[in-house]
Amino acid sequence: MIIKNEIPILEFDTENTAVIMPRHQNLDLHLPEKAVFAFMCEYVDEYAKEAGGRQVGIFESATKDYPIYVINHQGQDVCLVQAPVGAAAATQIMDWLIGYGVKKIISGGCCGALKDYAEGEFLIPCRALRDEGTSYHYAPPTRFIELDKVAVEAIESTLREQKLKYEKVTTWSTDGFYRETKEKVLYRKDEGCSVVEMECSALAACAKMRNAVFGELLYTADTLANIKKYDARNWGINSKEYALRLCLDAVLKL
Repeated sequence: MIIKNEIPILEFDTENTAVIMPRHQNLDLHLPEKAVFAFMCEYVDEYAKEAGGRQVGIFESATKDYPIYVINHQGQDVCLVQAPVGAAAATQIMDWLIGYGVKKIISGGCCGALKDYAEGEFLIPCRALRDEGTSYHYAPPTRFIELDKVAVEAIESTLREQKLKYEKVTTWSTDGFYRETKEKVLYRKDEGCSVVEMECSALAACAKMRNAVFGELLYTADTLANIKKYDARNWGINSKEYALRLCLDAVLKL
């Protein structure tokens, strides 16, 4: 049943079956239930090869093919996939992965700091502000979406074991990288957002609809804390390798 609204993005269809379902290709693909979905560009491919992973499939998009790897991490098979930037693209792949057997997902990637965080700090989003379009196709309209507490605890436990400093935060998920205006940054900070990225709320909504567990580990990259002087810094590159290993450790706890 469609819950109608004058604004199309605020409409929601309670029907879970769509004309095109994630398994519409009927591939002979059976993925492990645990997956790391990493916003870490080609480093995902490099790590998979270094870890002796095998490519078991491929997600074909109009712009790029995404290899699907299975690696053995501490004795368990884990699906490892590069995540594309942007809520719509990332959610499409994650929904597809869930369709082929993935049920427990830890994502990892960088975020922009809205507070005075140093570059490379680790943060765990507990809720996300839904300022992107994709989540509204997976969950009725709300301002925030809560992340799975089991996944949050798994990431927390992993960081504690490594004696790493971290903070649980509210993140601002937005489609508009170049529309993070000064007033909007201040507005988001006032309502509790500490960081900004582009996918978390959509991935959380998709996982909830598909009865999957989802959590995300973020590390700080650029900073918008000073709205008069944006600083890209070094995009958190030095934290990427460590973050991926933390995600792999965390997903084993699910």
